[in-house]
Amino acid sequence: MTRSRLAELLLRNMTVFIFLAVFLYFGVQAPRFFGVESIANIVKQASFIGVIAVGMTFVLLTAGIDLSVGSNMYLSAMAAGYVLQNPALQNGWGVLVALLAGLSTGIVFGAINAFCIVVLRITPFLVTLATLVAGRGVGTAITESFGIEYPPPYLAFGASGLFGIPMPIVVFAVVVLAAHIVLSRTQFGRQIYAVGRDPEAARKAGIAVDRITFSVYVICGLCAAIGGVTLIALIGRLNQTFGVGKEFDVITAAVLGGTSLFGGAGTAWGAVVGSSLVQMVQSGMIFVGVNIYLQPMVLAAIIFLAILIDSLRNGRLEKLRRRRLRPD
Repeated sequence: MTRSRLAELLLRNMTVFIFLAVFLYFGVQAPRFFGVESIANIVKQASFIGVIAVGMTFVLLTAGIDLSVGSNMYLSAMAAGYVLQNPALQNGWGVLVALLAGLSTGIVFGAINAFCIVVLRITPFLVTLATLVAGRGVGTAITESFGIEYPPPYLAFGASGLFGIPMPIVVFAVVVLAAHIVLSRTQFGRQIYAVGRDPEAARKAGIAVDRITFSVYVICGLCAAIGGVTLIALIGRLNQTFGVGKEFDVITAAVLGGTSLFGGAGTAWGAVVGSSLVQMVQSGMIFVGVNIYLQPMVLAAIIFLAILIDSLRNGRLEKLRRRRLRPD
């Protein structure tokens, strides 16, 4: 294997190496970290961020960004909660109606972002920053800062499983598999990559760039809603802080998983590795007794590391591609 090939392999799989190094470090520092229960809990907790990171991957592939996923989670969970306040719906069918209400809210939220970006031509960063604040404000105004309690049938959904696998992990697996098929096996997926690499070239090739852009924000909205309604089924009570700051974990997970902030590069499977790494660090800090006031600084360092890796990876890979194209 040539040095350039080896360098490319290392750059493309940097997150995997970091993942293994972090896992071994925390395991050596706290042997209980290697326990089956600990690992299962990490995967379960990572599933919520991972589901939304899959949606964020779609957006990042088009060189966009969605900062509003935390507010989307909150509003979607709130919509499901209000449906369940009706005594006639506090049963199995009511849970299904509540889930549909929550997912519909997420789709509408994503469509609002898409409309402002595609039709009004406002920068994605500004649009989603605005809807981040506005969404939280709308939710607070509706609930008047009061919490929402969820009935036992809804909590039973969150505690259920399939073949012994917890429901959050099942949902995560289904979302990742569906996203992988869409991105790697469909024309729509290929068009997303094309738009992210060069939107003007994609437009000249006959790709409906606006339609693709609109679609990815709706998909991200749906994934944020899935994460919200699934997580709240475990917590059981919605309060004003639900979903706060999750957008940073989601973006970090997606970028650490190999999705480029510059668009055109990334996979759905990367969200699995990235979200697991973020959750592993959060859990590992608890195992080794890191000061609670220092933990946000560690997470901030991880966000910086994700951006740095993405920048170095893109710069280096571009140089390697140019070198291969250069005639001997």
